[in-house]
Amino acid sequence: MFNLDNFISTYVTKRPTSMFIEDIEANRDTLTSKIQGKSVLVIGGAGSIGSSFIKALLPFKPRTLVVVDINENALAELTRDLRSTKGMYVPDDYLPYPMDFASEVFEKMFRNRQGFDIVGNFSAHKHVRSEKDIYSVEALIQNNVLHAKKLLDLLKEFPPEEYFCVSTDKAANPVNIMGASKRIMEDLIFSYSDRFPVKTARFANVAFSNGSLPAGFLSRIQKSQPLSAPSDVRRYFVSPEESGQICMLSCMLGANREIFFPKLEEAQMMTFDAIARELLQYHGYEVLECNSDQEAIDKAEDLKNGSKQYPVHFFVSDTSGEKPFEEFVTDTESSDMTRFSSLGVITGKPIPDKESLVSLLDNLNNAFEKETSKEKIVSIIKDYLPNFDHIETGKSLDSKM
Repeated sequence: MFNLDNFISTYVTKRPTSMFIEDIEANRDTLTSKIQGKSVLVIGGAGSIGSSFIKALLPFKPRTLVVVDINENALAELTRDLRSTKGMYVPDDYLPYPMDFASEVFEKMFRNRQGFDIVGNFSAHKHVRSEKDIYSVEALIQNNVLHAKKLLDLLKEFPPEEYFCVSTDKAANPVNIMGASKRIMEDLIFSYSDRFPVKTARFANVAFSNGSLPAGFLSRIQKSQPLSAPSDVRRYFVSPEESGQICMLSCMLGANREIFFPKLEEAQMMTFDAIARELLQYHGYEVLECNSDQEAIDKAEDLKNGSKQYPVHFFVSDTSGEKPFEEFVTDTESSDMTRFSSLGVITGKPIPDKESLVSLLDNLNNAFEKETSKEKIVSIIKDYLPNFDHIETGKSLDSKM
């Protein structure tokens, strides 16, 4: 039987255990004192990272866990997973709500609860492919930035002890709108840091997370469909378990306005085609390289007749917003590399200029209220983030397999 966790640890992260175990054990008493008996709200908690954050948090026995997510099916599966896991602590006051955190019903629930001690927000557009046209761009920015502000305004009335919002390595020197939106999100949450403590984390791709290209490999194999992947895009990877742990450590151990990131070496980056090769070989297939998507689709018909040659199309990336490599810290940021064994911490981030931030949000809202374009939105963001070097090729990942 295929064991995904074992495959990830052996062939992707190449770590037999979580890289954060040592830091969790070293800080167990502090984590217990900060989590035990507390009320917790996790927004976007049914996704890959949000659910892993919940699993990292529950061993420290919070009193309350409320999970909000628009994916009703994923919420049901999260509950079944938690209830079916041996030794998993689930508080008596556990409620999964299928609702939008920007909705009126969410606000009613939140006010009735009079807030929470710990709030984690994992609701985000996370894919570079989310920027296709002005409509997809607006949806992305609404979720990652504008709706996030609505939540922060609500939190001002009921300040939490800890607030965490997930970021991305793509926020460092962003080249796509998704990364830029997360960089703006960092400034946005930091602008509320005089009201309550705020923390975030930039980390690598989560191996085989929902909607990711590696997760797509599994679906393609199940359906005897060809695999397609860029051969030149290098990424850092963490396991699903590690993704939740870094967020938990950042949320609970980070100081106000600090950004956590994993200590990973450049040599640990992998390309997507390398993961595809390992996965196919693990399943007993020989890789059959094709020159196009169509050729791979045609040759995939042989799989139905028992062929062990699996067609793939590996290509050089030519789509908008693709960065050839990832980074966690910019040249203008300072980091503490000694506090934790497995984590670096970006420190000394000032409270952002609130006037400039308000102006940016007003400009975005005004643009969305009338006919605008993706190019206009890029221009507005670039006025706020002068180092935003958007890579535009006119091609989207949705044009590929």
